Amino acid sequence: MKLSFWEINSWFTGVDYTIVGSGIVGLHTALRLRERFPESKILVLEKGPMPQGASTKNAGFACFGSLSEIIDDLKNHTEEEVTALIQKRWNGLQLLRKRLGDAAIDFKPHGGYEIFPEEDTSGFEECLRRMPFVNEVLRPLFRNDVFSKETDRFGFKGTHEYLIFNPYEGQIDTGSMMQALLKEVAANNIQILNCQTVTAYHEKADGVEVALGDFSFTTKNLLFATNGFASAITNGAVKPARAQVLITEPIPNLDIRGTFHIDRGYYYFRNYGDRILFGGARNLDFDGETTTEFAETELIQNRLEQLLREMILPGTNVAIAHRWSGIMGMGSHKNPIVEQLSSHVYCGVRLGGMGIAIGSLIGQELADLVE
Repeated sequence: MKLSFWEINSWFTGVDYTIVGSGIVGLHTALRLRERFPESKILVLEKGPMPQGASTKNAGFACFGSLSEIIDDLKNHTEEEVTALIQKRWNGLQLLRKRLGDAAIDFKPHGGYEIFPEEDTSGFEECLRRMPFVNEVLRPLFRNDVFSKETDRFGFKGTHEYLIFNPYEGQIDTGSMMQALLKEVAANNIQILNCQTVTAYHEKADGVEVALGDFSFTTKNLLFATNGFASAITNGAVKPARAQVLITEPIPNLDIRGTFHIDRGYYYFRNYGDRILFGGARNLDFDGETTTEFAETELIQNRLEQLLREMILPGTNVAIAHRWSGIMGMGSHKNPIVEQLSSHVYCGVRLGGMGIAIGSLIGQELADLVE
């Protein structure tokens, strides 16, 4: 379909900043650019009818890493790197809450818990052994112990009687958060165009020519906030990672409040009102889940259902209301990639499954790269 003169003139002429991706990172990038350049023309392009990757498809965890995940990270990264990353996640959460307000995102500070299956005695004992050290490492940031041992009061089955508790975790309503962000962007005169796929871009002396299929336009600067879909622009440093999720029908007298982690964060569940939202199990099939295809698989969905019925809600008749998937951006290193790719092209990607925590901060850092 050929665009009219009016469409070209109003939407695609005189563009100063074009952001690819309308998720948490992309919208925070746009808002930060508006703060820095009040008179600029800012355009956000989104290939889906809604944010396509994980921003509207995540589990709504306001978290920065379970104890076992942090211990695992310390085996592959330096203490300084892990601490700096947790600080970024924590600062990002505060930035998100400050920008939108707790009411708008339905933030609930119920705290977070880590559960250990009975067979994972070595993992459980390692967490108890290293908990004082991790608390010491994080004390300068939180001015208190982050992790503590608590008796399981939720009635989980086939698990150790103690949980690891973190009072600094919370949960949000993902849909409410993204709607609040979109309203903020609209109020700041930032245009979002959905169902627009960037098929190519070509850098010129004074900007970038961006192709949207058979139509192209010029922008002074191009910023990619495509996370799980960023493999091509990062030479494979970002790999897609699909996350599958399910949510139950309402459960009478549900007495579970909080966010819960199992197995280094590979499994995670929470209450949403009187429902349980449960996701993960990517580690059952790393190769199969390294994909940009939105789909659910029997292998992973069956495992989620099994744990739901046998461990989390034993003896409860549970009906599944809905299932879906999202695409995260992972890599060999957990640090996000925020960098200038060329004279007029930038990217902020590889959020490592922590988009809610770190996305707002990465958006701000990406916008601050631009001269």
